[in-house]
Amino acid sequence: MDEIKEILKKVNNSELDCQEAKKLIERNYFADLGDAKIDHHRRIRCGFPEVIYCAGKTANQLKRIASEIYSSGVSVVGTRADSHAYKAIKEVLKNAIYYQEARIVCAENNPVRKTGLVCVVSAGTSDLSIAEEAAITAELSGSKVERIYDVGVAGIHRLLSYKNMLEKAKSVIAVAGMEGALPSVIGGLVAVPVIAVPTSVGYGASFEGVAPLLAMLNSCAAGVAVVNIDNGFGAGYLASMINRRK
Repeated sequence: MDEIKEILKKVNNSELDCQEAKKLIERNYFADLGDAKIDHHRRIRCGFPEVIYCAGKTANQLKRIASEIYSSGVSVVGTRADSHAYKAIKEVLKNAIYYQEARIVCAENNPVRKTGLVCVVSAGTSDLSIAEEAAITAELSGSKVERIYDVGVAGIHRLLSYKNMLEKAKSVIAVAGMEGALPSVIGGLVAVPVIAVPTSVGYGASFEGVAPLLAMLNSCAAGVAVVNIDNGFGAGYLASMINRRK
């Protein structure tokens, strides 16, 4: 919205003619790259700019999409990125960095100020990739993040030692595979929303995350919501939306 106001101001000051202003305002809605349409208006509607899902995209597509997003004055964030995706984006955005464990590429452009607190909790070390995807997403979306890792229910005393920190958070992300019990336990300890992330970590009967997904959906603790299997990005995004509300 600020960009549109600035364009209209330039029209009033005779710095832009109406036709050029029309093109600039239309560009604020989306840019048509042929095989991709970049949603520049998403930041105005939703508070955060569009994020690139890197898996399945060619190097050329990633370069064009990343360049277009960055040129609009916002940060580029790419999820499920491997080293090849990072290399492609790095070629056009020299400030791009790669969070390997989270599989996220980011090139910051006018970074947002971090506020509030989101706690990201993982049951085991094997869940760290998804937990880090959630944590980095929340940070890039403007949230302060505290990480509490490897505190699963097999040793509940580890989790309880962080109770004071959990109570300070505006939202908690609980990442767990196996039987997926961690979010229910946290839900019984705190007075804030708990976002449960089932992971595909576990033995055969976990069915690659289906068992913890169903356990979390059937949680007896109130205040627990569930995202899809291995969806750390969705959890981090949602936690930041909760965190940023006054």
